[in-house]
Amino acid sequence: MSMPDTPVRDQLAGRADPHAAARGEKGKRKTVVMKFGGTSVGNIERIRNVAKRVKAEHDRGRRVAVVVSAMAGVTNRMVGYCAELDPLADPKEYDAVVAAGEQVTSGLVSIALQALGVKARSFQGWQIPLVTDDAHGKAAIESVDGTALLACLDDDVVPVVAGFQGVGPDGRIATLGRGGSDTSAVAVAAAINADQCDIYTDVDGIYTTDPRIVKRAKKLDRITYEEMLELASVGAKVLQTRSVGLAMREGVRVRVLSSFAETDDDSGSIVVDEDEIMEKELVAGIANSHDEAKISVRNIPDRPGIAAAIFDPLAAANINVDMIVQSVGVDNMTNMTFTVSKADEAGARAVLEKAREYVQYGELITSHNVVKISVVGIGMRSNAGLAARMFRTLADRGINVQVISTSEIKISVLIDSEYTELAMRALHTAYGLDAKEGADA
Repeated sequence: MSMPDTPVRDQLAGRADPHAAARGEKGKRKTVVMKFGGTSVGNIERIRNVAKRVKAEHDRGRRVAVVVSAMAGVTNRMVGYCAELDPLADPKEYDAVVAAGEQVTSGLVSIALQALGVKARSFQGWQIPLVTDDAHGKAAIESVDGTALLACLDDDVVPVVAGFQGVGPDGRIATLGRGGSDTSAVAVAAAINADQCDIYTDVDGIYTTDPRIVKRAKKLDRITYEEMLELASVGAKVLQTRSVGLAMREGVRVRVLSSFAETDDDSGSIVVDEDEIMEKELVAGIANSHDEAKISVRNIPDRPGIAAAIFDPLAAANINVDMIVQSVGVDNMTNMTFTVSKADEAGARAVLEKAREYVQYGELITSHNVVKISVVGIGMRSNAGLAARMFRTLADRGINVQVISTSEIKISVLIDSEYTELAMRALHTAYGLDAKEGADA
């Protein structure tokens, strides 16, 4: 999930910043990127609703660019077609198929805007162009040329960009992975120097945890880039991990708000720099991820370089490894347990089976019946007791911890999936995150 070293804004070097004089000055037009997810454009009526929202922003005198996802369910259907033909389909052809949904949506939204009297045109990733690396299926953005989008805005035309897709170095369509439209939106916002990137979705903001599991979850008015980055990386579905990382590096203000409720400039939750938050909570939120497959490589000869022999070929296959634990056995043998995404499990097994003769392991075991629970907060930098509270809370409820991983502001544990709701609710209460009785969620 690496991001390019050169900031996206630098791709516009040499072009006059059309907003430099406008920033912060009364009476100047504000530039906003509005991104709409799959549920927001799930059918024709919802697409009309999106067009009305965009028109309302445009009628306020704002310069508006739009980024859209595929209609709800379309990408899953495309993925299913590919898997039915070949579970290990050619990634380049896979991308050509699954990118189709966003192309359709961008055209439909443009038609809906034109029907309301708003000038609009659709853009595919290659038309901008939004250039990626060659990691098809989970490509990283390398550059975005904002020239064509800015020309549209200068002509009072709303550009409607197909998210999730770009063009690789080979000239082929490359997709950005699940949730990639968020990253597309932030990259577009950086390229056109937008004042804000608004992510419209089916929730009205960012919560301390999943409100479908914990009824007393609280909506956050503001959260830091770092906390949101960690929450996104460990299972919070509201924003894609790379979109937050890019927003943090480019200084793009990101707001999450609902497509299905009345909104104003104070609606939703905003992701900002830590300096903009006056009162900082010790823990910002708790996330869970069921997108985990646990892989155990057992009875491995305990010799120098054995970890590299296992993880180097996985990295070469673009398979991200998350939580890792090594346990020393007997007779100079060791066991290695780690997690990958469920989507990467088949590929990881294939890689490890190919490496078996060299690694000389005895057994390869996988499990899906696990969930990763993570507690995130900048308070972890200075309060060691927060980690102990997590272990004590789980132990008190008889929940066994299988694997642990940590970062500066996060601690994650892997547990049996049957304990997901119990663990989430207990931890939410233990860290004082429950909304007060009668308070608005």
